[in-house]
Amino acid sequence: MPWENNGGGGGRNSNGGPWGQAPGGGGPRRPGGGNTPNLEDILNRGRDQFRGGIPGGRWALIGGALAIVAFWALNSIYTVDPQEVGVELRFGAPKPELSMPGLHFHLWPIETVERVTVTVNQTTIGSPAAAGSRSNGDDGLMLSGDQNIVDVRFSVFWAVANPVEYLFNVRDPEDMVRNAAESAMREVVGRRPANDVFRDDQAGIESQVQDITQTILDSYGLGVAVSQISIEGAAPPAEVADAFNEVQRAEQDEDRVQEEARSYANTLLGDARGRAAALREDAAAYTNRVVQEATGEAERFNAIYAEYVNAPEVTRKRLFLETMEEVLGGSEKVLIESGANGQGVIPYLPLPELRPGATTNTTTGN
Repeated sequence: MPWENNGGGGGRNSNGGPWGQAPGGGGPRRPGGGNTPNLEDILNRGRDQFRGGIPGGRWALIGGALAIVAFWALNSIYTVDPQEVGVELRFGAPKPELSMPGLHFHLWPIETVERVTVTVNQTTIGSPAAAGSRSNGDDGLMLSGDQNIVDVRFSVFWAVANPVEYLFNVRDPEDMVRNAAESAMREVVGRRPANDVFRDDQAGIESQVQDITQTILDSYGLGVAVSQISIEGAAPPAEVADAFNEVQRAEQDEDRVQEEARSYANTLLGDARGRAAALREDAAAYTNRVVQEATGEAERFNAIYAEYVNAPEVTRKRLFLETMEEVLGGSEKVLIESGANGQGVIPYLPLPELRPGATTNTTTGN
């Protein structure tokens, strides 16, 4: 918008103001009789001033461009650590390729990268709450199958198997792992007696909890692999610990007495079996001896019979003599045959002493 500059000076400052007001004057002067700049002159003067305001001219522009390129390159090059993998995003959508550990390049800012740690993680449930921990100390209180309350402390060891699913399917993956493992442990403990949790079958419980937890996480597409469930401690709540210890001691005494009874029963049973075996062996030996004696007697009879057939009279007399010897061998009587020279029993012959082993008893009377 043109204006007049009255005062013949060629600039607005020469007249004291933009409207050509003279110093000390009473008001703006009316147009007439001066140099009036047009819009084209004003634009040309502004363009000249802008060109003169950039230090260095062309080299400054080149330096600025190089700085922009360097900034873009620094944001486009990234590094993945050995324990990580990278997931590149193009306009927010994940690319199918994963970035392995090392130096990589992507087109920033249309592409970004998310890094995921693939080492084994440990999530502890039931332990006292630490600083920054999400465990409240009551997570391990569970109801067993025999209506007992147990305090179970266990750890879940897991690792990222699918980084894309881990990043985008669930908002808080670690909290999901915690909740799934706690739910699985409560389910398994609720079907078992308390003694299984305390000492009898912790390995079986760990295996079942691992399978159930993995099934739950797979149903949500979390992209996590559970490698191990470890029960670190199982005990009754502090309020009933004394009563529970008394029950445990009573059960241990019961087991001890039963074990002693079984040991005593096994001892008696072993002795009885030993005596039975000895009796069977004696019976077998007696049977064998009787059979052998009968066989020997039969063979002896057959041999005597054969001799008898050959010489009946001699055999008959020998048998008679042997029989009489056997019968009279234990008799206390002494028989003396009367012969041509014999006169009977001699009165002073000590007949009892003739028997072998006989003793003479002398009885005296007053």
